[in-house]
Amino acid sequence: MMFSIKCSGTDGQAEETRTLVREVTEIFGEFNISDIIWFFKNVDLQGFRRRFMDIHKRYDSLLEKIISNREMVRKEKKKNGRRINGDVDDDEEVRDFLDILLDALENEKSEIQLTRDHIKAIILDFLTAATDTTAMAAEWALAELINNPNVLEKAQEEIDQVVGKSRLVQESDLPNLPYLQAIIKENFRLHPPIPMLSRKSIEDCQIGNYTIPEGSLLFVNLWSIGRDPKVWSNPMKFNPERFLKPNESNGLETNIDVKGFSYQLLPFGTGRRGCPGINLALQELPTTLAAMIQCFNWKVVNLEGVEIKGNDFVDMSERPGLTAPRAHDLVCVPLARCSPVS
Repeated sequence: MMFSIKCSGTDGQAEETRTLVREVTEIFGEFNISDIIWFFKNVDLQGFRRRFMDIHKRYDSLLEKIISNREMVRKEKKKNGRRINGDVDDDEEVRDFLDILLDALENEKSEIQLTRDHIKAIILDFLTAATDTTAMAAEWALAELINNPNVLEKAQEEIDQVVGKSRLVQESDLPNLPYLQAIIKENFRLHPPIPMLSRKSIEDCQIGNYTIPEGSLLFVNLWSIGRDPKVWSNPMKFNPERFLKPNESNGLETNIDVKGFSYQLLPFGTGRRGCPGINLALQELPTTLAAMIQCFNWKVVNLEGVEIKGNDFVDMSERPGLTAPRAHDLVCVPLARCSPVS
């Protein structure tokens, strides 16, 4: 959607992009003494400054290469008389996100003039805050399903009943797959894409017995809220059913929404600073997960390709990062379950 570049390969730009995205989100979540202890602020004790300068240089080089190549393609299209902004010819490929940004860059009459650095910054933000969060959410969800085979079986049965096995599940099927939607909610509860929200107070305010001074940095621990026994019954259990039937204690869990209206579950934040990609994520993530479990069963293997057997065999530990990623990648072999026609 962003570059019209295939990202399923293991070398070239796809692998380089994935590596850089991981390094950016990883360094975001690491503890930096220089940020906390003021007299160390100009001392690079842990080598963070050297690391982020290296990441910045590599990222800038990658984006410059992608943008330059696209500009050459666009120039060739112009020479051949094919329009790339405004109305397009019938045989022209659909423009991706990068084309739209370059259109704005080249439009001298635009109210807001974009620069090349603006485009790189927007792409960096989208790659790290959108691509990685969705990928991590899908990986965590699949890991939870593998660790909970009864839940996986129920989800597959629901898809078989609603969609069948002759065609691939589509976005239009999602409203008719309530159990799948409950799985997504439960995954967001235990593994929020961004585990910590940050805000800055723009004026003095009073919250309960606390006075929040102007300019204070505020952090909301979404990861902790999702595991709070005062908010959730049996919080450490992966239980999608909690979103489908009234809870015995308070009956509130069935009415919880993920779009920022239910403060027990805020995977996309809330208010004016909520995630702008929420609608895309709520279409993309369940559709992807549904297709994965409709078409395949999944055998967990180690890095050498040897099958891992036993109860709760998927390691669910986390590592530091902006997106609370898995400590170890989920490595699986797909086993064909059905072969629907797309």
